[in-house]
Amino acid sequence: MQKHKGRGAQLSVNNRFSKLRHELRGDFLDHCVKEQENVLKVKTTYKEVHPKTIVNKITSPDVGMEYSMNPYQGCEHGCIYCYARNTHEYWGYGPGLDFESRILVKRNAARLLESQIRKKSWQASTIVMSGNTDCYQPAEKKFKITRECLEVFLKYRHPVGIITKNALVLRDLDLLKALNKHGLVAVHISITSLSEKTRRLLEPRTATIQRRLNTVQTLSRHGIPVNVMMAPIIPSINSHEILNMAKAVSEAGALSMGHTMVRLNGAIGHIFYDWIKKNIPDRANRVMRQIESCHGGNLNDSRFGIRMRGEGKIANQINDLIKLSKKKYFKDKKLPKLNTELHANYKDDQLKLF
Repeated sequence: MQKHKGRGAQLSVNNRFSKLRHELRGDFLDHCVKEQENVLKVKTTYKEVHPKTIVNKITSPDVGMEYSMNPYQGCEHGCIYCYARNTHEYWGYGPGLDFESRILVKRNAARLLESQIRKKSWQASTIVMSGNTDCYQPAEKKFKITRECLEVFLKYRHPVGIITKNALVLRDLDLLKALNKHGLVAVHISITSLSEKTRRLLEPRTATIQRRLNTVQTLSRHGIPVNVMMAPIIPSINSHEILNMAKAVSEAGALSMGHTMVRLNGAIGHIFYDWIKKNIPDRANRVMRQIESCHGGNLNDSRFGIRMRGEGKIANQINDLIKLSKKKYFKDKKLPKLNTELHANYKDDQLKLF
């Protein structure tokens, strides 16, 4: 059995829209470096793309955001459970190894963002960076597109939310502090476990747990509002950590926390099952059965209002633990609402110049 070192997905999954099958040969093996017997190191490649729009209207009622934008497509973090894997198929790639090793870079993201929020018809509403893939994934260190976008938000006094599990967000502390001075930013840090062993298995190329907790602490110390996302909660993998995680992130300064129940939509069920059989074989079948029990006997549930929380005995126990955690550790805390008035005033002042 060949193992792909440092990757979440351990197989290349065919694109469901393609009539051709994708096998591990030819150009993909050129994409790998053989380090030792049965161990392949998959190289990350970047491709510049030039979309026509960057701000996406969110129509799902249970996502908790109105607009999102993603400077990158695909994500090198390699989180095995990531729902965004399926979206890589729309770009002609697979949701497995392709998703975390073939990264599409939207170099014109800042210009498109500026064009969008300058429109006369645009009404300021928080735009969340990373609604799909992490805006501070390793590619950001090289391309700095997220930083360019934050400069646009600051220039036009427009509110922005950031979702990330990478400590690289602290590189832009100067911009975050400037935005926060006007109530224009909130940062959502994803923390799925306090165990480094679990983190390395689930999220192989993400920041360590300690670095993420330090990030929450640093942002909070500078008065920047932080929410922690315990997402996803996976039965028998991290579900037993809920109370301890809530305590740790609250003590680090987080003002709120959210969670989602794992759901393995589309090709992710196959990718996740392959991963768990190879990495946690003694628990594999039990975990898969418990996930199914949270979604009416399936690995996924697409019903709004239910899909994020699940149902059934295990899901109810987890949701009750979350409620208890919030009551115990976040009783007097609240994430502030971001300021949308400054952008409206900015546009009025600009129009007066003409």
